Parts: sequence; structure tokens; C-alpha cells
Amino acid sequence: MRKIIMGLALAASCLVGAGAALAEDAARRITVTGEGVARAAPDMAVLTLGVRHQAATAAEALTATNAGAAAVLARLSEAGIAARDMQTSGLSLSPIWDRSNDHNVPPKVVGFEASNTVTIRARDLSALGGILDAVVADGANEFRGLQFTLQEPGPLEASARKLAVADAIARAALYAEAAGLRLGPVMAIREPSTQTTPMPMMRAEMAMGDAGGVPIAQGELELRAEVVMEFKITN
Repeated sequence: MRKIIMGLALAASCLVGAGAALAEDAARRITVTGEGVARAAPDMAVLTLGVRHQAATAAEALTATNAGAAAVLARLSEAGIAARDMQTSGLSLSPIWDRSNDHNVPPKVVGFEASNTVTIRARDLSALGGILDAVVADGANEFRGLQFTLQEPGPLEASARKLAVADAIARAALYAEAAGLRLGPVMAIREPSTQTTPMPMMRAEMAMGDAGGVPIAQGELELRAEVVMEFKITN
């Protein structure tokens, strides 16, 4: 029994010693967050436009909207927008109600409204202004947003991540030097789960569409990356 007790005591002592060593090792580390920002001019625009008409009957509203949408799609094809870059994103037909202020009078249908929206990807930004001008002439009377982006965002994302790592290393080295310590090897590295998506950042030198039609400011895209790195430090 005495041997068993002594063995348990020795094991406990070893565990305590190992725990203390781990705690000391963890205490001699520095954790920093690095940020990287990469910028590039956009090479593609995603926009949603549509045709909306009102008429006395549902058939008339739908016919007018269909005709306008067909003309717009044809114009987009002529302008070089590929079929894979055009997608119908909304169709609707709804009654127009006349609601009297008199609560004793029930609302009545006085007409119908139909709409057809399409989302397109424009890969030639130099022609974007002219395309918008042309589709308006062909019947597009509704715009629901324009976003500039990149056809291949991978290289820009990689640049931002590299800059984030370089920033983290520089920060860790600065802190270690200021504390009179030496920066050791990287012990851990991780990327936060929340990532910032590319957002347009307008700058003074923004390019304006000069192909005629609607003026377009392309600006510049900015992508931010963040990385958390843990380093060992020594005296």
C-alpha cells in the first residue's frame, strides 16, 4: 500500500511539474493580430435592371412588360453580354388597389402592374455606360443596384493575406523588442471566421465611362484580410 501511495504521489508530482512547464511555456508567448489591405481596379460590374408597366388589365400590363424585357435582353446580347451573364431575377404581376379614405367603401382593383427584372454581369466596363443608355431607350425603366467586382478575386485575396501575415510579424517583432525580448518561432496561426468582402472604394482618380451614355465611376476595390499569429518569446 505504501508503495502504491508513493507511486501516486510521484505521478502527481510529475503532473504538477508538467503542468507548470506548460503554463510557463504558454506564458512566454505573444499573440498579435495582423491586417492586410489589397486594392485593385474592378474588371466586372454586376447590375440589376428591369421593366415595369401598369395597365388597366393584367394582360395589357404583362404584354407591355414582356415586350420591353425582350427588347432589353436583345440589346444586351447585341452589346456582347453572354447568355451565361444574364439571369432573370424577378417576375411579378399584382393588382393596383384604390383604397378610399372612407372605411365604409371597400377597396377596388383599378389596374395591374407587371415587372420583369434581370441581373447581368458586364465584363467590359468601358462599354457599361453605353449599354445602360441603350437599354433605357429600349424600355428598361428600373434599376436596382450596381456593384463593381473582380472576375478572379483569388490573387487579390492572396495579396491581402500575405500583407496581413507580414503585418503580424512586424508587430510581434516590435513588441518583443520594446519589451527587451527576442521573438521566437511561430507557434500558431489562424484566420478569423469573419471575413471582409471586397467593397468599392471611390478615389479622386476614379475613371469615368467615356463611351457615351450614362457616366460610370468605376473607382477601386479594397479587400481586407486579418490573421492572428502566436509567437514564442525568449530572453
